[in-house]
Amino acid sequence: MSYIQDTFGWVLGFAIPTGSMLLLIFLFLCGCGVYVYADQGLDLKSRPFQRIFDTIKGVVTRRSKFTLENNHDLNAMELELQGKPLCNCSNTEATSTATTKSLAGNESSKTGFSSLKTVKLFLRLLPIWTMLLMFAVIFQQPATFFTKQGMAMKRNIGPNFKIPPATLQSTITLSIILLMPLYDKVLIPMAKKISKNEKGITVMTRMGIGMFLSIIAIVIAALVERKRLKISKEMKTSPNSLEPLSIFWLLPQYILLGISDIFTVVGMQEFFYSEVPVRMRTMGFALYTSVFGVGSFVSAALISVIETYTKARGGEHNWFADDMSEARLDNYYWLLALTSAISFLMYIVICKYFKSSSHEDDDRCDETS
Repeated sequence: MSYIQDTFGWVLGFAIPTGSMLLLIFLFLCGCGVYVYADQGLDLKSRPFQRIFDTIKGVVTRRSKFTLENNHDLNAMELELQGKPLCNCSNTEATSTATTKSLAGNESSKTGFSSLKTVKLFLRLLPIWTMLLMFAVIFQQPATFFTKQGMAMKRNIGPNFKIPPATLQSTITLSIILLMPLYDKVLIPMAKKISKNEKGITVMTRMGIGMFLSIIAIVIAALVERKRLKISKEMKTSPNSLEPLSIFWLLPQYILLGISDIFTVVGMQEFFYSEVPVRMRTMGFALYTSVFGVGSFVSAALISVIETYTKARGGEHNWFADDMSEARLDNYYWLLALTSAISFLMYIVICKYFKSSSHEDDDRCDETS
């Protein structure tokens, strides 16, 4: 698509995905008639973020009050909230009816308990969620400044063909496709033998490795950009200077981001899914995707602050100048590397004191029922 847009124009470049989406919508609608919808259960279980809001509101207005006499009552209420019978997961009609009546009769107290539990769960995961934001900021660069870098570099293959800079983003996907089997079939089995851990590498270790690789990728991007600026200045001062830097110098940073994606993104999915109860998996997915959503806002805010600050310094071009020979993307990359390194170190400290919650019993009970 990048080649079509650069060669044949943006009209055709937008028309092709538009037609493809219309076809896919038609296929989607055809599939709706044969799709089987699972029972979503009680509304109490399907809106975790609403319960968070309700609990905070209740605390502020001093209305969120409930008492539990002992641990037995606490465990019983937790089982009821998950919609499971209390007698060894036996799925009998009488037990199910009794549980439903119990839920209906104690809705107000259960809502308070479930809401408080959800708030505690969210606050418990918030530090790690926050530390992952800088990884998301770095992951915004291939579609923005990495592409801008490529536009200022030598892109010719042969006398006529030029590589569209945006095409290099596909190397991230290609590296994931090519290296994922190596990750699953070679790295993980080796790690299992070495660490004696059935998962090979723990989820938090996976995310840490990915974060570290993303820092290396942005450091390489800064070094390449500095070299490009040096050659660009030499071309201005000397008529017999070297050729512009080839766009293929950007490949290492793209490939490293693809490898870091294998570790961090897969690890994030597994982490947030495993740290929430089975009935709150939607919240786990929301926490995972919100890292990249909020990360894009953080990236935009950081760019705005830097641009305003560098423009305010009289006589100097800002870091994101349109003239790439005057822009200082290398400084921006170094800043990202520094802030990401700080986040990575804080992530290590948080992991040291973080205790993973286990929901194996809940999963087993769900499967039996």
